[in-house]
Amino acid sequence: MYLKQLSLHIILACLLLLQAGHLRAQNSQSSSNQRYQVGYDSQGKPIKKSTGNDSLKHRNPLEDSITLTYRYYDSTNIRKLDSSINNFYTRFYVPDSYVDLGNLGNAAHPLIFKPNMKPGWDGGFHAYDVYNYTIANSKFYQTTRPYSELAYMIGSKAEQLIELQHTQNRNPDFNFAFDFRFLNSPGEMKNQNTNHNNLRFTANYISHNRRYSNYFIFINNKIRSAENGGLQTKDALDKLNAGSSLGSVFQLPVKLGAGYSSQGNFLSSSINTGSIYDETILLFRQNYDVGQKDSVVKDTVTYRLFYPRLRFQHTLTYKTNSYVFQDDNPSDSSYRYFYNYILTNDTIVYKDKWTNLTNDFSIISFPQKNNLNQYLKLGGGLENINGVFGVYQKKYTNLYTEAEYRNRTRNKKWDVVANAQLYMAGGYVGDYSAYISLKRELSKKIGSLQIGFSDVNRTPSFAYDQFISSFPTTSTGTYKKENTARLFATIALPIADLQLYGNYYVITNYVYFNNYFSAVQDASLFNLLHLGLEKKFKLSRHINWYTSLDLQQTTANAPVHVPLLLSRNRLAFEGNFYKNLYLSTGLEVRYYSPYKADSYSPLTGQFFVQNDESISNRPDVNLFLNFRIKSFKAFVRTENLNTINPSEGFKFTARNFTAPYYPARAFWFRLGIWWSFVN
Repeated sequence: MYLKQLSLHIILACLLLLQAGHLRAQNSQSSSNQRYQVGYDSQGKPIKKSTGNDSLKHRNPLEDSITLTYRYYDSTNIRKLDSSINNFYTRFYVPDSYVDLGNLGNAAHPLIFKPNMKPGWDGGFHAYDVYNYTIANSKFYQTTRPYSELAYMIGSKAEQLIELQHTQNRNPDFNFAFDFRFLNSPGEMKNQNTNHNNLRFTANYISHNRRYSNYFIFINNKIRSAENGGLQTKDALDKLNAGSSLGSVFQLPVKLGAGYSSQGNFLSSSINTGSIYDETILLFRQNYDVGQKDSVVKDTVTYRLFYPRLRFQHTLTYKTNSYVFQDDNPSDSSYRYFYNYILTNDTIVYKDKWTNLTNDFSIISFPQKNNLNQYLKLGGGLENINGVFGVYQKKYTNLYTEAEYRNRTRNKKWDVVANAQLYMAGGYVGDYSAYISLKRELSKKIGSLQIGFSDVNRTPSFAYDQFISSFPTTSTGTYKKENTARLFATIALPIADLQLYGNYYVITNYVYFNNYFSAVQDASLFNLLHLGLEKKFKLSRHINWYTSLDLQQTTANAPVHVPLLLSRNRLAFEGNFYKNLYLSTGLEVRYYSPYKADSYSPLTGQFFVQNDESISNRPDVNLFLNFRIKSFKAFVRTENLNTINPSEGFKFTARNFTAPYYPARAFWFRLGIWWSFVN
């Protein structure tokens, strides 16, 4: 039934988007000229636009040839593109606070504690989340000219990353954007090759009378990552460095996929032993506004305006998720010895597949006609969830209610956000989330202060339940709902180039994995304190020191292990030279203190808590050269210089470990270009 409903909604969305694309051609030329001379800011105020005649006759080559802004989905903040080059990680989509299992695209997790703060359905497979496009990071643009960006990065061992981005306005009322990302990295070791593809399309449209608007998001994420289980022995690298018969790290024995002797073609997406995750998201949101008409006269021309006072909103979301672990040619002896797991078939395939159709209806009230950043939203939604695990199926129908209040004052000194969601019926009844935040701008020079609180009560993820998931999980029985409370604060001081932030978590009924297969729940209460700062020190005219510091501390015997200290530093020589050359070059260092890092289970796709081995690493040391010439940006990096080993003739063999049995990369070279085009 809901598939038919989905088809009707998709057809309606396509018709509306096609109508928006041809709307300009259907209007008379005189009406178009008058209409396109006015735009609207985030407050709904008119902004007079250039007619185009004067700028086309004599364009100043020093002026910006494009005006481009964007906002994230479910956000009212208008943003501009970041053209800075001093931090590679503003371009690279894997943050510098993450660690992977030895190859770009392998399972990764943050060094800073980030609990699941979302009620309702969750599949429970998050080891590859950092590589995905999401609804939350989807952007909706407004641009005066078509804009494109091409990114291409190559690294050692045939590592490749390609990114494409394009956005344009077909007319002032309709914009679409396209994002594509391709990652392929064979890696250094056996059976750790990765191949990811991400695709996203967004569009937004507002009618001529400003009463109707819609937003469309399509996302497709394909994750392909081989799983080798790590090294067979902890001292394998030491034996290699001591001059064993093995010639390279690629020849070291691994736990899984050892029979595959080649690193693989850089264009190949074949995964013989590994994880295959697929996600597809379709979202279509419609708004219809009731409000007040108005007009303004500019240069004897009357422009018609509309101020919404009441909005009716419908959001349709259709989402499919498929999680697979497969081994085409498993070794019974390897599974028995390393995982104490007895094979029952010649091949291994574990697969969970979920579909989720959500209809969300809301009514939004705007108390002030000229401030769209102040509103009260009341609504609810109906979820239809279907899970398939081989021949077994599980269905849920859930009903939830939600409310949100937002008040960002017109002078931008106060910003209040409060929202809540409660599941009233269905399989998740009793799940809820509550959030409140208060932000105050002290002054434009001094900065701002933000404080807030959130609380989430949620049903544990399906991956923890052996009675539902097809993955080889063992559990202790029925779980209680997991509760996480968070108190947070942020102080931003631009006058001092300083930002201070903190999080205090109180958690009960925490569910986690404590070995390769076993999921347990800790009924006790524990807390975690996280404090951090970001600071820029200007040492001289062209030398700057950027530092960020995070401190984390848990109560004794907490089922969470995090490093006490995480520090990232960049010492850079930078500035604007030769008119169009912007340069940033220097040294980058990341260090985190010794701790009992989580291990990883390939068969369940989960990081798990272990108490046997502490990881103590050298600081990660990188050299970088970043520069920008007009719209061309280049990033040249030599990474992991810390792996140099004087006792081995200054070869790069002293590797760090990111998890037990998982060595990090040795010396690594990367060259990336990001090139923008205005059509």
